[in-house]
Amino acid sequence: MGPIDQTGLQLTRRHFFGQNATGIGMAALAGLLGNEARAQGALATSAHGGLPGLPHFAPKAKRVIYLFQSGGPSQMELFDYKPRLAEFQGQDLPESVRMGQRLTGMSATQSSFPVVPSKFAFARRGNSGAWVSELLPYTAKAADELTFIKSLHTEAINHDPAVTFIQTGSQIAGRPSIGAWLSYGIGCVTEDLPAFVVMISPGSGTGGQPLYDRLWGSGFLPSRYQGVKFRSVGDPVLYLSNPSGFNASDRRRFLTALDKLNQINSDGFGDPEISTRIAQYEMAFRMQTSVPELTDLSKEPPHTFELYGEDAKTPGTFAANCLLARRLTERGVRFIQLFHRDWDHHGNLPKDLPKRCREVDQASAALVQDLKERGMLDETLVIWGGEFGRTVYCQGRLTPTDYGRDHHPRCFTIWMAGGGIKPGVSLGETDDYCYNITEDPVHVYDLQATILHCLGIDHTRLTYQFQGRHFRPTDIAGNVVQSVLA
Repeated sequence: MGPIDQTGLQLTRRHFFGQNATGIGMAALAGLLGNEARAQGALATSAHGGLPGLPHFAPKAKRVIYLFQSGGPSQMELFDYKPRLAEFQGQDLPESVRMGQRLTGMSATQSSFPVVPSKFAFARRGNSGAWVSELLPYTAKAADELTFIKSLHTEAINHDPAVTFIQTGSQIAGRPSIGAWLSYGIGCVTEDLPAFVVMISPGSGTGGQPLYDRLWGSGFLPSRYQGVKFRSVGDPVLYLSNPSGFNASDRRRFLTALDKLNQINSDGFGDPEISTRIAQYEMAFRMQTSVPELTDLSKEPPHTFELYGEDAKTPGTFAANCLLARRLTERGVRFIQLFHRDWDHHGNLPKDLPKRCREVDQASAALVQDLKERGMLDETLVIWGGEFGRTVYCQGRLTPTDYGRDHHPRCFTIWMAGGGIKPGVSLGETDDYCYNITEDPVHVYDLQATILHCLGIDHTRLTYQFQGRHFRPTDIAGNVVQSVLA
């Protein structure tokens, strides 16, 4: 007796009707969800993706390069000049300033919170008069192209929730990253490269905080919208090269056959992830040609490396990634995310912070200059900053030559340049202790809303239905910062 016949004999009447009830329920559920699944499947297989009706209005920016400094750069050493701190040197931070703010586990057991001013000099830069530290001489020269927001604030006080929050709009993992939202909303303008590319440079210190793939993930969006991580060793993208003995025509025949099998499954189940798989295989095939050409810097003229610095010749450095970011924008990539690690200076700040600044300063300014010279800055939004700031008080023991700073979510500084942003502006003020915001507060949600606005997107109207709720990138908050818009 065969297994099917044997199963039929063992099937009880109760089991039979139970199975049928479940089947009817599943069929009804499939009918209720069918329209949404089919719509998402159709979207996943469209030529360039994107939603009908987007952008909502004429965009100023066509693309974004986000230079994310992971670990929390100290605003007091870089952009938020506080000369009065010299008067408070070594004094305990007044309770009237701290106002019972919760502390991290690193400094919660301290018996005192001695104020420490920056060891580094500041000066007003360019016609805008923006304050920039001596640690960032190249950024200082570009100050008139930049807008500094010195009143950014967040609720997150530790790295992982803070980075997750600024990248996805939620401290809890599982939401789409902002790059994924853009890829979903306005699609891609190239067929040979992903809409969303990620690159990571390590810094020369201890390595810094870990960066998880979910930070550039698609969350509950179809996975075709997640960022594609470029590597600095071996193939820039995993499995880009054909195996030995397997040439391009073999790969083409293989993908054609695989596409037919996947299409049969897609027609049968309507799962948008199958459509994603088809599209991603085809993208990978095209990237076998486009990515090697992209990452070959041999045709860049000598003055390019003079502009970005000698580090730009070394794969995996921040400078090399900035140069690749410019090349990606030229080829139509929508969102480029650069992560540079090791800005977490709980101690030894006077020695370690200058190292991080040297690693990123020249290339960050060069990217802005390069885009401007090529006529691309007006349509490219460049963002530089971390997930939170640092405390005015010293973490651990304060000495004449050494100090550290803990995490500080109440105020920190970023800069923006290019597409849709007014140059030469400094927005926001903090108190004399650089501890609380006194003027023009800007929340993380406001920053995200402003980024989307520059790309022609109303952040309240870009949504995706998941688990019965229409989610949006900025959750239920956020206002566009009108004063920084061009």
